[in-house]
Formats: sequence, C-alpha cells, structure tokens
Amino acid sequence: MTLTVPSPAHPVMKNVGSHFTIENEEWYTYDKSPRPKVRVLASVDETTYSPASAIKMGDHPVVWTNESFKARNVYIFMGHHAELFQNRAVTTLFHNAILWAHQ
Repeated sequence: MTLTVPSPAHPVMKNVGSHFTIENEEWYTYDKSPRPKVRVLASVDETTYSPASAIKMGDHPVVWTNESFKARNVYIFMGHHAELFQNRAVTTLFHNAILWAHQ
C-alpha cells in the first residue's frame, strides 16, 4: 500500500519522502476521518490496498498530530507486524517522532 505525506515539512516526516510503501499492514477503518481536528502527516491511498478491499473510508489518515494540545503528540496507526520495522521510511518516521516529541 502507498502512503501519501501531505505535510513533508513537519519534523516527524523529515527524510521520509512525499510517498512511501507499506507491505502487509492491517488498516483499521473508523466512522469518520480525524482530519478536521488534527494535522495529518500521512494517509493511506486506498486504491493501493493489497489485497483490494471493498471497505474504504475515502480519507484514511494513519499518522497525525493534534496541535490543539500543549504537549507534542503523534499518533502512528501502523505496526501490526515486526517486518514493518525493516522499512526505512517507517523507522525514520518513528525515530523522528521520538526526537520531536522529546524536544
């Protein structure tokens, strides 16, 4: 699956790129997108689901921060399989998130 990065300038997304690929991930769906209340850092391109799924959200954010809170926070909605941490974009994202939240 392809993830798009609408906020590549955010410190959490530094050196991740404007798109990256995740293999074999389980994506949850929710009743409405959090986008109106958060800053989306990455979202799933649902047209790239493999295997294809009839259940889609249309707007599917999976990494975001809620800037309305004083404390830095980042929600990373992936990580169901250990193999994911062999993905350079994912390890970069997690590394950046830890450094950014700690500042």
